Amino acid sequence: MELGNLLSVIHLTIVVMGWAAGIVMLILFIMFLQDISQKEHAVRRNFPVIGRLRYFMEDIGVALRQYFFANDREELPFNRMTRSWVYKTAKGMGGMIGFGSTNDMREPGTAIFINSPYPQLEEDCEPSPPLSIGGYCGDQPFEAKRIVNISGMSYGALSSVAVKALARGAAASGSWLNTGEGGLSSHHLEQECDRIFQIGTAKYGVRDDAGKLSDQKLREVAQHVNAFEIKLAQGAKPGKGGILPAIKVTEEIARIRGIPAYIASRSPNRHVDIASPDDLLDMIQRVRDVTGRPVGFKTVIADGSYPEMLGNAILRRGLDSAPDFITVDGGDGGTGAAPQALANHVGLPLNEALPIAVDVLVAAGLRQRIRVIASGRLVTSDRAAWALCVGADFINTARGFMFALGCIQSMQCNKDTCPTGVTTHNHRLQKGLVPEEKGRRVATYSLGINHELDLLAHSCGLTHARQFTRKHVRIVQSAGRSIPLDQLHPYPPVRAE
Repeated sequence: MELGNLLSVIHLTIVVMGWAAGIVMLILFIMFLQDISQKEHAVRRNFPVIGRLRYFMEDIGVALRQYFFANDREELPFNRMTRSWVYKTAKGMGGMIGFGSTNDMREPGTAIFINSPYPQLEEDCEPSPPLSIGGYCGDQPFEAKRIVNISGMSYGALSSVAVKALARGAAASGSWLNTGEGGLSSHHLEQECDRIFQIGTAKYGVRDDAGKLSDQKLREVAQHVNAFEIKLAQGAKPGKGGILPAIKVTEEIARIRGIPAYIASRSPNRHVDIASPDDLLDMIQRVRDVTGRPVGFKTVIADGSYPEMLGNAILRRGLDSAPDFITVDGGDGGTGAAPQALANHVGLPLNEALPIAVDVLVAAGLRQRIRVIASGRLVTSDRAAWALCVGADFINTARGFMFALGCIQSMQCNKDTCPTGVTTHNHRLQKGLVPEEKGRRVATYSLGINHELDLLAHSCGLTHARQFTRKHVRIVQSAGRSIPLDQLHPYPPVRAE
């Protein structure tokens, strides 16, 4: 290159760099003026430009703690070890570790299963058998194939591709798929799988033009589902109806729910036509009579008073009036959008709620009549087995199956910015979730956790997981001291008629 040309290039480079530096300085000066003149943020006003780094560090700090600074077992709602277990199980890579466990068995609340000196031989074992729901009354009982199933997640809270993947996984594994309160969509129906339709407080999908329960729509939905679940309350927000931010109420979702598009969907705090145990039993009977399907309800328990009131109402009216199942959701359950005060402070966690619910049913002599479904942070086989020991018949998990779909716990469910496409309606982000592939992972996770339930049962000398009772597990009270679950929560006597 000739000297003249070289000098020209150098001169041009200097000019460009000068212009770039000038533009940067101008932008910084504008930001400086904005910061010192605004009155909302004290840090930006006192430390112009530099103070903006605080908000950037707050945003990125969540990811830094998750991947670099938090240890494997300290995060909430789910720590890295729990998420890793679900990811590996969903990929068919779980089950084996080397050198020893990092689980601290001295931690209070830890479940320690009581192994048998003579565990079952593999050739003597069998998978947990199906269990009927609604076998005591109703024309069409539901033969549920799996113990662990997909909990209620609405189309709207989830993306269309996520619902399609869940339906594929449910069909392949034999688990049921709960629709959540957002109604029944075409995405739920793409695969032939067992479905439970959830009737929320707004009655989306089964309501008339006035917002009331429609018998005609119940009959239409009943052709595609195996059972109905009346949602009274949800663990993450007891006393608050479903919340779907306006940005997630698309034209399709609005049509399914029967509401205006791009206006926030807010369900009533409770069913306007249910204000007592008798009202609840009346609605259960109505839905069952109209559809011929088993009907139950989902609730959150604060103490034993309401379950006892409900039990008394059933005994007064007769066993035919009883719900076919009760889903007990712990106050530690999750959702896509909830007021923080309710999520943090309302509703008993499942560790307390489930024994209360089961004991009330046992004392009333209703346990054999009513199936119990446990829900709330039961994403691993040990937690599911604990629930079976307490007295649950089935386990529902939502976030476990979200992890199987690829959820990374980014905590953006309510913002329509989910980076894995699970809870967003942004088509660009949805491209990352391929229903065919993630459907296989959903099925693998379902089969894996159900298999491990039986594996734990075999270690305890049982043929399958449905044989678990409270005598098969101990609960750590303090370092070096655990007590059997049947001492911590002894079975109550059945009260006399």
